[in-house]
Amino acid sequence: MLSATAKETIRATLPAVGAAIEDITTRFYRTMFGAHPELERDLFNRGNQRQGDQQKALAGAIAAFAALQLEPDQARVDLILSRIANKHASLGIQPEQYQIVHKYLFEAIAEVLGNAVTAEVAAAWNELYWLMAETLIGMEAELYRSAGVADGNVWRQTRVRDRRQESADAVSFVLTSLDGTPLPSYAPGQYLSVGVHLEDGARQIRQYSLSSAASAGDWRITVKRVDGHTLPDGSIAPAGEVSNFLYRNVFEDDVLDVTTPFGDLTLADDDAPLLLISAGIGCTPMMGMLSHLAETADIRPISVVHADRAPSSHAHRAELAELVDRLPFAVMHRWYEDLGARRPEDGLSEGRADLGEITIAEGTRAYVCGPLPFMLGVREALLGKGVEAEKIHYEVFGPDRWTPTPA
Repeated sequence: MLSATAKETIRATLPAVGAAIEDITTRFYRTMFGAHPELERDLFNRGNQRQGDQQKALAGAIAAFAALQLEPDQARVDLILSRIANKHASLGIQPEQYQIVHKYLFEAIAEVLGNAVTAEVAAAWNELYWLMAETLIGMEAELYRSAGVADGNVWRQTRVRDRRQESADAVSFVLTSLDGTPLPSYAPGQYLSVGVHLEDGARQIRQYSLSSAASAGDWRITVKRVDGHTLPDGSIAPAGEVSNFLYRNVFEDDVLDVTTPFGDLTLADDDAPLLLISAGIGCTPMMGMLSHLAETADIRPISVVHADRAPSSHAHRAELAELVDRLPFAVMHRWYEDLGARRPEDGLSEGRADLGEITIAEGTRAYVCGPLPFMLGVREALLGKGVEAEKIHYEVFGPDRWTPTPA
């Protein structure tokens, strides 16, 4: 908890810091990478850096955490920090790295805000930073302990047992241990990190959801190849470095560097009705959940909603239908923007997903994954249909820039 003095200083300066926070985080990354180029080359996502996504995510997290110290909402604090801690654990972040971040972040604050950063202001924001950092360090230590690994020691080598084409631009890889022993179990919905060495010598890391049940003793991930494309604002998003490398270069018997699974989009330990909503490659954590539910013969009401460009673009399309058929009280609704020669039928529609057509049971827990605009629209629709905000769970692929306010 912040001291009373620090809290009042944060309250007085948050508008100014908040207005400049993206300038601060942009300068922070630039100077930190200038001094430690290995961090950009071997740890951080270079694509997100080029697009500015990571800078905006960090800015949002800092501003949200600061605001929540002034108007406490422990549930939102836990949500924000849990996502960061799980991502950090999946990268093998260790406590001493917070010192590096502190140094360059506070240099950036001083440079951007200039004389406004008095000793009192610096002390208050320093207190806020270490409150956030020490909370994260403790959460990450607990994640490492629960996973049975030393702090940061999350990497292992696995062998590709099988590669399968799941759609025109997506492939799945079944991973096994090098010695044939079962890989550690995981919770349905979690992800792991994959590290690859690219042609320029960089080791780039990306996270991929585990898309099967955990009972088989191996791990399966599904990778969608990301092409360069034009964004709505006219800028160009670069092609995915890691996704294209994996798609083009990794086959049976190859060895991949991966981490212990982490992630907090997991099924709650209750028997609430479920609503699993996905779009595009956001289907992958839902596939892990559905595989688990089918293997455990779950009998609760389950509604599965998926949206995609076309049936040919839908990764795991046939497998999804098979899993739903195995669950006695599950129903599936699919929307495709282009049905091709197919005709709409019960549970199969053309256009964009419309939750107005879905009956949602009382007490339903919703799990959502897909592009950010899709998820924001889904959340608004769910709230409008009476789903409680705390029962809407989500996963963002990439930097988490979604910190919705309470309903």
